[in-house]
Amino acid sequence: MTRRLPPALPRLLLLASAAASLSACGLIGGGGESPSPRGATARASFVNAQGQPAGTATLTSTGDGVFINAQLQGLPEGTHAMHVHQTGRCDPPFESAGGHFNPANREHGFLNPAGQHAGDLPNITVRSDGTASADVFAPGLTLTGGPNALLDGDGSALVVHAGVDDYRSNPAGNAGPRIACGVVAR
Repeated sequence: MTRRLPPALPRLLLLASAAASLSACGLIGGGGESPSPRGATARASFVNAQGQPAGTATLTSTGDGVFINAQLQGLPEGTHAMHVHQTGRCDPPFESAGGHFNPANREHGFLNPAGQHAGDLPNITVRSDGTASADVFAPGLTLTGGPNALLDGDGSALVVHAGVDDYRSNPAGNAGPRIACGVVAR
């Protein structure tokens, strides 16, 4: 008997292997209408819900998506969901970031046959000392230009949740409250 893998599973495995350790919420804001040139960057400064520094991330346009490198600190140990959210605001408790970045109006999750959101990312892991390092690739996203641009008129946000994303439940994979956020600048 041959088992069929969900179509998104190879992408999920690639992203999960690259993102073994990330946690926080970073605001991606700005503007611009031209497509992101390869190598264009933005930087996120992360804070937790108490406003304390929680690390940084660099977002780099690859021409095929956005590569996110994050170095984080001061976060709770364990596995957490991380997503790109639709609005570039991060006022605690970070609901100001809106829902998931979803310009194609799809359902949530790598394992959802009607999914996934453009902003769905793999779960990340924070070590026992509260730190995390991660490299995450988000295919199809751009920093500027087009419907998948993160640096559009109202920006976008990276959000880390208290719980684990189940990769299929709407609207956010049963991932729980939002635990951290930060501002991104070019």
